[in-house]
Amino acid sequence: MTRPKRVVLLDYGSGNVHSAAKALERAGAEVELTADRTAALEADGLVVPGVGAFAAVMQQLRAVRGDEVVDRRLAGGRPVLGICVGMQVMFEHGVERGVDTEGLGEWPGSVTELPAEVLPHMGWNTVDAGEGSVLFDGIEDERFYFVHSFAAQSWSLDVMPPFPRPSLTWADHGGRFLAAVENGPLSATQFHPEKSAEAGIKLLANWLRSLD
Repeated sequence: MTRPKRVVLLDYGSGNVHSAAKALERAGAEVELTADRTAALEADGLVVPGVGAFAAVMQQLRAVRGDEVVDRRLAGGRPVLGICVGMQVMFEHGVERGVDTEGLGEWPGSVTELPAEVLPHMGWNTVDAGEGSVLFDGIEDERFYFVHSFAAQSWSLDVMPPFPRPSLTWADHGGRFLAAVENGPLSATQFHPEKSAEAGIKLLANWLRSLD
């Protein structure tokens, strides 16, 4: 019998971590909620949650040196999963209410307000799963739960062989935006898997399987 994957859910002051921990456990992970640097670096997978404003999340992340942990893991090819604002901060910049905040810069581009008449984008939505997606294997036609007003609305990273092309998943609310990205060891979802019922659990289980 194979042991459960050890996952650290990065505890840096962002809300909603306990429902994420429960969802990961339901998906089959052994979960530790901590900001401990060693534990975060040594775990099979690291999950970076995030709710609220881009600038506040970045400030909290840097306060626990979460930026360094993410960078070190990815430099070593160790898997990281970002959720909601935890996805947004992977980009170079976030622009909210006229404030431009530097992100982690793992991906080029900016996170900006959706051009929709009704914000936030709150509730269930379908996605256009990317080619070769691991996260959406078997759940391509499911709906997922979103709560956000900002998103990355373009993709500009040019990946050259031998590196695999990223799998980009899109959704629409007033215009197309990135609902998920799978790029080597770094994956992220704009929606909340932990609020997305059985489809969200299946997505997390798919991610856990990819940690082999």
